[in-house]
Amino acid sequence: MNIQKRLTILTTDEINQLYSRPLFTTKERVQYFSLSQMETELLYTLRSIKSKIYFILQLGYFKSKHLFFQFNLCEVEEDIQYILKVHFNNADFSDFGSIDKKTRLNQQQLILKRFNYYLCDSQSRLDLKEQARRAAAISGKPIFIFRELINYLTTKRIIIPGYSFIQEVIGNAITYEQNRLIRVIQKQLSEADKQHLKELLYNPSGLYKITRIKHEPKDFSMNEIKREIEYGKEMYPLFQLANSILPQLKISNESIKYYASLVEYYSVYKLKRFNESLVNLYLLCFIFHRYQRMNDNLINSFIYKMRKYNDDILSFAKDQVYNYYTENQEDFKKVGNILQVIIDENISEHTVFKDIQRRVFSILDRPKLTELANQILNTSKIDEKAFRWERIDTLALQFKRQIRPIFMTIDFVTTDIEDPLMDAIHFLKEVFMKRKALLKYDIENIPQTFIQNGAKRYLYTKDDAHSKRLLIDRYEFLIYHSLWYRLQSGDVFCRDSIQYRSFEDDLVDEDTWVHKESMIQDFNLTKLQQPIEQHLKELENKLEARIISINKRITSGKNKYVQVKKHKNHHSWTLPYTRSSSLINHSFFDVLPQVDMRSILYFVNQQCNFLDNFEHILGRYANQKAKDYTLIPCLIAWGTNMGLYRMGEVSDIDFSKLATTSANFIRLETLKDVNDCISNATSKLPIFPYFNIDDFIHSSSDGQKYETQIHTLQSRHSSKYFGMNKGITSYTMVANHIPIQARIIGANEHESHYVFDILYNNTTNIKPTIHSTDTHGTNEVNFAILDLFGYQFAPRYKDIQATISRNLYGFQHPSHYEELLIKPVRKINTDLIVKEWDNIKRIMVSLALKTTTQNVIVRKLSSYARKNQTKRALWEYDNIIKSLYFLEYIDSLSLRQNVQKSLNRGESYHKLRRSVSYANFGKLRFKTEQDQHIWNECSRLLSNCVVYYNASILSNLLIKSKDTGFEMKMLQYISPIAWQHINFYGRYEFSKSPTVVNIEEILESINKDDILTSLTREDSLEE
Repeated sequence: MNIQKRLTILTTDEINQLYSRPLFTTKERVQYFSLSQMETELLYTLRSIKSKIYFILQLGYFKSKHLFFQFNLCEVEEDIQYILKVHFNNADFSDFGSIDKKTRLNQQQLILKRFNYYLCDSQSRLDLKEQARRAAAISGKPIFIFRELINYLTTKRIIIPGYSFIQEVIGNAITYEQNRLIRVIQKQLSEADKQHLKELLYNPSGLYKITRIKHEPKDFSMNEIKREIEYGKEMYPLFQLANSILPQLKISNESIKYYASLVEYYSVYKLKRFNESLVNLYLLCFIFHRYQRMNDNLINSFIYKMRKYNDDILSFAKDQVYNYYTENQEDFKKVGNILQVIIDENISEHTVFKDIQRRVFSILDRPKLTELANQILNTSKIDEKAFRWERIDTLALQFKRQIRPIFMTIDFVTTDIEDPLMDAIHFLKEVFMKRKALLKYDIENIPQTFIQNGAKRYLYTKDDAHSKRLLIDRYEFLIYHSLWYRLQSGDVFCRDSIQYRSFEDDLVDEDTWVHKESMIQDFNLTKLQQPIEQHLKELENKLEARIISINKRITSGKNKYVQVKKHKNHHSWTLPYTRSSSLINHSFFDVLPQVDMRSILYFVNQQCNFLDNFEHILGRYANQKAKDYTLIPCLIAWGTNMGLYRMGEVSDIDFSKLATTSANFIRLETLKDVNDCISNATSKLPIFPYFNIDDFIHSSSDGQKYETQIHTLQSRHSSKYFGMNKGITSYTMVANHIPIQARIIGANEHESHYVFDILYNNTTNIKPTIHSTDTHGTNEVNFAILDLFGYQFAPRYKDIQATISRNLYGFQHPSHYEELLIKPVRKINTDLIVKEWDNIKRIMVSLALKTTTQNVIVRKLSSYARKNQTKRALWEYDNIIKSLYFLEYIDSLSLRQNVQKSLNRGESYHKLRRSVSYANFGKLRFKTEQDQHIWNECSRLLSNCVVYYNASILSNLLIKSKDTGFEMKMLQYISPIAWQHINFYGRYEFSKSPTVVNIEEILESINKDDILTSLTREDSLEE
């Protein structure tokens, strides 16, 4: 494969970051050029000082990147001076000539043996090619395969081969996989099948069929849902075809999703130019995935509407009960007056009863008194359920019109073949398909076993002949209500769905699971390779020791932050919650000159060439390249929420040019690549390591709510944030101030379901080892999942004392800890974990393989609705990891501060994002979910550029301080989240040359005393 045809996987900067020799800071020289006892012994096997220096250099660079580099000694003089000072007492050294090849290679062999690493020999390269083919079957994305290969090499302790070789391996693997898939497609598709697929790309009515089907419902209105049902009917024959062929391709659901996305990504024009069999593969995957999405949309609509009906019914019943008591309150007082008449001693015993009645009826007339008497005799309290069923009667026309079409479209199934609800569902569908009325069926022929005893009294009445009669509207609603509950619990599911298929279908199939050991090894899930009994014993020793030591430190007063309060019969404790404010707009940036957003984008592009990622939708062969002066205004228009039309009004680029540029160049996948490019560039700046928290990259994720003026499926109600309106959540992961990953989720979705998803699918070179969220990011499985994948989960709980008092567990019975202040509430069920460990491993491998959308698996695992043995076992393992974290959190002030600092950075970023998306008062007005996702990425892009610009200034100041000896200890505490010196507003003139940003000139123009004053202001430093 010649270089022109090689895949572009990494940018030039990313290649350099991976393969170039490291440039150490002073702190890094201390870390990497220090020698252990063994390394010192190796050093003194060498003879000359030159050879020893070269050995230390090779050793230090290898420790940093696990690669070897060819370099001249004159290129690394600063490193040599440090080595001479630390290891050779500042000995004189002037021989900067080259080292002979034999010496260099011999030293490399010593280093390889020291760290138990291996060169990528011919056998390793063959293994790597096989690994690439396996990865290509999981996902066709080159970057995914690349990362899998890097992980594989790291796990096997093999030196990473050259980039061109990896390009070739990945390119060949993708080509091999495509050819394999094409052969299967060609064999399985008939000419008629090919013709049906080809019709998707025809436009006899002016609109391509595929374009029509792409459009998903904007909301849950009847018109939108009816259109979705019609699309489902239209897709069904091709879905059946895809459903029969795709399993034979033996590709993952992630690959199906990826190939389906290419139909969204490419225009019809470009699809027609591809290999026919390859296009048929894309179309089959698209139809398969779109049909699943259709079922998801319909089921979500069903659940949404049933929830609304349920809320309406409960509210109506409560109102009726309230009204009843309110209306009858005066009448019941009058009943008391009547009773006083009866017991009145002043009434003569000779008084005629008619006279007493006349007096009674003057208080309450006979009909009203009769009604009250019957109520007192017949009921002890008002029957609220009766009011609910009365409301259902009045809603019958509505739910038949709104719910029945969805009910008839979805194919519901369950694992229990004798489930009485399924009998009722099938019966009801058959009745409606025959267009018959339920009234015409004899009651004996209608399935009723699923009706619970408590509901029976409301579902039956008697006809004129005193025969038992079923109230059919209530019967139909009860089926819908039961189905609604069972869908949410997971007992009933839809196989042709993504979110609502059975949990078993979400996992690796049994045939694949036979190779579980190799898969666990391939994904480097080291804790799953250890025998579970041994792993649990290690956790037990650790947890039990921590329980004792933490309590001792509290009682001895060494932990002075836990406040203990004595009561008569017991002690209680509290850990004060001190939430510090997030730092934004550090005063250092006050002294900088104002710069507009356009100039910042040009500056960042000069540094990392992110605009090169924007390719014309027709491909690199299209005779059109994105012009900076039209592409940049499009990015600003999207990112600021201004919109292209408004940008056309306030700039010198008209709307038509902006719309054309946006349609041709701005796509979601491209924007994600661009954001990765900018994030990676920021991570290479000298200031970046100074943003580490306790020498670790400590990330956080949190959601930010945005109101939507135009509804989409993901726009949901949240009265706390939107009042009566709807909105979405932008869920973002921030590491060292950089927004490295983001996605849009519904405002009603639980953020904890996306923690692993956003962390594991991070495609930047910034790899966090610790991750924090607030309480919204916690559930019953996140500690377990992140632990088994090698991350440390470190959330912040608002009420930590109450949380620990309910959720601390131990390996002993609670009576064992009776004398302790902080004590477990229950014993861990280790037997259950051991019994279900193989199933837990299967779940973890399924998450790694992406057999389905990861947040779907996490949602099902963390759901309280239905607990099976495996889920309970995973929760038990989660309790162990969670308990260890609780104890560490109580005992470590630095951990609490670090968690708070990481979350503060996320909150600071949200404030920047809010300022960036200022237009239209921050309310989104995009018409589709796709547009919302593009806005999210463009807004992140603008914010990313602001962070890069500020970090670049700080980096230059850091370098300058080293050169001049100027004291800059406070520099690392300045947050690059600042925008008081940036102008987002005003009229834009893009046709003119932008203002050139020169960082050195900016710093030269600033008074040194002003810088020092701003740096030493304690109230503005990041805590």
